[in-house]
Amino acid sequence: MENTTTVLPAPRLKTIAVMPAYNAALTLERTVRDIPPGAVDEIIVVDDCSRDNTVEIAQQLGLTVIRHEKNLGYGGNQKTCYRHALERGADVVVMIHPDYQYDSRAIPIAVEIIRLGTCDFIMGSRIRTRREALAGGMPPWKYIANRCLTLVENIALGQNLGDFHSGFRAYRREVLETIPYTRNSNDFVFDSEFLAQAVHFGFKIGDIPVPVRYFDEASSINFRRSVTYGLSTLAVLAKYWARQLRLYRSPLFNPRDPDTSG
Repeated sequence: MENTTTVLPAPRLKTIAVMPAYNAALTLERTVRDIPPGAVDEIIVVDDCSRDNTVEIAQQLGLTVIRHEKNLGYGGNQKTCYRHALERGADVVVMIHPDYQYDSRAIPIAVEIIRLGTCDFIMGSRIRTRREALAGGMPPWKYIANRCLTLVENIALGQNLGDFHSGFRAYRREVLETIPYTRNSNDFVFDSEFLAQAVHFGFKIGDIPVPVRYFDEASSINFRRSVTYGLSTLAVLAKYWARQLRLYRSPLFNPRDPDTSG
């Protein structure tokens, strides 16, 4: 008599893509159209008081649209994104900038790595090789700054990531339920704070290559803002190590308050 084994289908994770949007009217549709059919269950666009018709385009595409009454900044936008994704029961949350700089076709790959338990948090790396990054339009000064800052962050945080400053990220639900991200900055350094927190709380972080696209309509911070961001990131690393050495207990690394969102 044959011994047959029933193979159960892999559990499906409810996946929600969130897009923190600001003046993304020219690129939003292209970003959405690239997402493979069935890869996500819902797309949430949080508009941070855009001055163009981002909201109208998102509504025409049938996306869930949330609009801020006042501009809260990039970090503040992400806080709204994650809160609503968790409220809608997401098992995996994928954050992707709606500026078409990152390849949305990579979403199923990131979700599968999380489903397998290999990682809790996946980053999209724009820098597989120097040639590809520069050929994709990344300004040389930005490439050099990225490489230097990523090297420092890898050493300080004990990681081996290719790009610490990516706008493509995927999280297991537990990451967002554990990290007190509501205490983070509302500015661009939110991302650096979140990464340091993920390391502090012991989550497994990995990355996948995502081709870079730099063009006129893609969002990008200027040189002055980049310098401010870099210095702020170094300050985050200092807080992380002050916590490790028990010299200073930054609230960024304290557990979330019971029965609250932060």
